[in-house]
Amino acid sequence: MTDLFDPRHAARLDASDPLPTRRDRFHVPRHGDGEQAYFVGNSLGLQPREARSYVDEVLGTWGDIAVEGHFTGDTQWMTYHRLVREQLGRLVGAKPSEVVAMNTLTVNLHLMMVSFYRPTVERPAILIEAGAFPSDRHAVESQIRFHGFDPATDLIEVAPDEPNGTISMAALERAIQTHGKRLALVLWPGVQYRTGQAFDLPAIVRLAHAQGARCGFDLAHGVGNLELALHDSNVDFAVWCHYKYLNSGPGAIAGCFVHERHAASDLPRFAGWWGHEASTRFLMAPEFRPEHGADGWQLSNPPILGLAPLRASLDLFDDAGMPALRAKSLRLTGYLESLIRDRLSEVLQIITPGEPARRGCQLSLRVAGGREKGRALFDHLARNGVLGDWREPDVIRISPAPLYNTHADVLRFAHAVETWPDAAR
Repeated sequence: MTDLFDPRHAARLDASDPLPTRRDRFHVPRHGDGEQAYFVGNSLGLQPREARSYVDEVLGTWGDIAVEGHFTGDTQWMTYHRLVREQLGRLVGAKPSEVVAMNTLTVNLHLMMVSFYRPTVERPAILIEAGAFPSDRHAVESQIRFHGFDPATDLIEVAPDEPNGTISMAALERAIQTHGKRLALVLWPGVQYRTGQAFDLPAIVRLAHAQGARCGFDLAHGVGNLELALHDSNVDFAVWCHYKYLNSGPGAIAGCFVHERHAASDLPRFAGWWGHEASTRFLMAPEFRPEHGADGWQLSNPPILGLAPLRASLDLFDDAGMPALRAKSLRLTGYLESLIRDRLSEVLQIITPGEPARRGCQLSLRVAGGREKGRALFDHLARNGVLGDWREPDVIRISPAPLYNTHADVLRFAHAVETWPDAAR
C-alpha cells in the first residue's frame, strides 16, 4: 500500500507529472542550504527569471534614446500595453479587445462601477459576499454613498451558509432572487480570498442578468488559478491584479475586462487621454472619443516598467497553457488534501470546499486549538522553510502554484506539521 508520506512517492509523482515543473524559470527564496517551500503565490508570486531582461530592455531603451523610445522598434512604448493583450485574452477567455492591463485593482473596480453601477431609486443595491476583501467592501460602500444612497440598506451581503464558512450556490441564488428588483449590480469574487472557495461564474451571471442587474467579478485570486471564459460567460466586467498567480511583482499593474457588447455603448465613464482613440489622440482636441473596447477605459500613459515583468510571466502561462496548469493544480492540491486527511486531521481542519470544481490552488486551514495554536504552527512552518500566509482570525492559507510548486514541496509542508511539538497534543 502506498505511503503518501514517503518522499519516494512524492518524487515519483513529480517525475511522472504530465506537466514538468517550471521551477527553474523562477527565483525561489532560499532557506538554509536549500530552497524555501513557497506556498504564497496567492499573495505574491515568485519572480520569473526572464522578468529582469524585459525590465532591462526598457531601461536600456530609456538610457539610449530617451523619449524616442515611445516611437522606436517593435516594443515601442506608445503601443507597449498591446504587447500583453493577446496573451491576457487567452488567459481569461476573452477577445484581445476586451482586456487591458492598467492601474491597480481597486482603481479599476471604481472605474468599472462608474460605468456599471448606475443606481436608481428603484434599483440602488449592490450585492457582495459577507467577509469580502476589505478593499472591495470599502469601494462598494463608498460608491453607494457617492450616489446618495445608504449602505445600511443598499449594500447586501450574502452570509455563509455552509459549515466551514463557505457560501452555497443555493444561498446566492436565493439572495439574488429575494433582492432582484432592487439590485443594480452583483459583484462577486472568482475565488473567495479567505476560504479559497471558487464559484461558478456563468451561473452567477445568468442569475444576475435574469433579475436585470449587471454582473462583475473580482478575479484577484482567480486569474492564473482557474480556467476562465469571461467572454462566453457573458460577464459584464472583471478586474484583477497581476502580482499573485501572475508573478508580476509587488504592486504590479492590474487587469480589466469589459465585454465587447459594451464597447460601443454610451455608458458613462471617467475619461483620460490614453482612453481616447489612438488615431486622433495627438490632435489634442477637447472632445473625448473613446478607443474601441477595454482600451477606452484607460486614463493615463501605461507604466512601461510595470508592464515589462507581466510579459515574462505571460510567456510562462502561454508555454504551459491554463488547461494543463489547472490539471496540475488539482493534482497538487489533491495531494495536499490527502496528506492532511491521512495523518494531520487532528491538527488541521480544511475549510476550503472538498469538491475540486469549488476550489483553486489554495487550501485554507484552521488549526485545532484556536488562534494562539494557529500562530504557533505558522511560525514553526516558517522556521522550517515552509512559507504560507496568515489571515485573521485563524486561517493559514497554503497554495501550491503549479508553475513552480512540486509534490515534494507539498510533502515538506506535511512533514513540517508532523514535527510541530504541539501536533501530538
